[in-house]
Amino acid sequence: MALAGGNAVTPTDWRRWERWVVWSALLGVAALAWIYLLTMPMSGMSHGETMPADTTRGMMVAKLGAWTTAELAMMTVMWIVMMLGMMLPSAAPMVLMVARLAAGQRSKGVRSTSTTAFGAGYVVVWSAFSIAATGLQWGLERVELLGASMALNGGLVAGGLLILAGLYQFSALKDACLSLCRSPLAFVLHHWRDGKLGALVMGMHHGLFCLGCCWALMLLLFVLGVMNLIWVALLAAYVLAEKVLPGGRWLSQAAGVLAIVAGAYLVLSPGG
Repeated sequence: MALAGGNAVTPTDWRRWERWVVWSALLGVAALAWIYLLTMPMSGMSHGETMPADTTRGMMVAKLGAWTTAELAMMTVMWIVMMLGMMLPSAAPMVLMVARLAAGQRSKGVRSTSTTAFGAGYVVVWSAFSIAATGLQWGLERVELLGASMALNGGLVAGGLLILAGLYQFSALKDACLSLCRSPLAFVLHHWRDGKLGALVMGMHHGLFCLGCCWALMLLLFVLGVMNLIWVALLAAYVLAEKVLPGGRWLSQAAGVLAIVAGAYLVLSPGG
């Protein structure tokens, strides 16, 4: 194959092009997610009250009250977009691995796995988690455990959740899921599927392992403030570091210790 100017296009050139496309797609979607979160209206949902913006954007509503269907939809979209912005960068090594192997299949003239379908499967899992998180947020507000800042009221509940998340960092399930998230090659060796449907299922499998790795960390948003975007960004950076840095397991355990200590402090504090 040749370019318009007559220069041959090598397989290496196409692999570089595909890597660029995959990176651009992942980072583009994540960037759009963050733009959406940063520009969300800071208005009351149920009462139309306008809240003054604060530096952390941690307060979105004055009083939620009973949600309408539109408000429920808005909060679900917010959770889905937030999860995409947080989790897609950490999924990049796995998506790139799938894209590279799919390119190899195409070069051999065999049915290739769809990178897009794989990404869609990953998004399906985190969208399901987002729907569940929206329901949890609604329930916590109904029993008045979640305040207007979208953070848990009372140190006892918040501290207990921190301790739970910290202990989970030392669990065998966390370690198993983190291992597969950190090793794209190990994942594809055991879970590879061909074709679009196979890629969708494979993406869902990877999403479930990713969810098993990070669900407790995501629930910490209820402690830190669901729309406190500074904490959201820091948590997203931690998830990325845990999955890609050489000392990811040590980082996971260090975070577990920190969460347990912080949770104990909240539980034992006067008025907790």
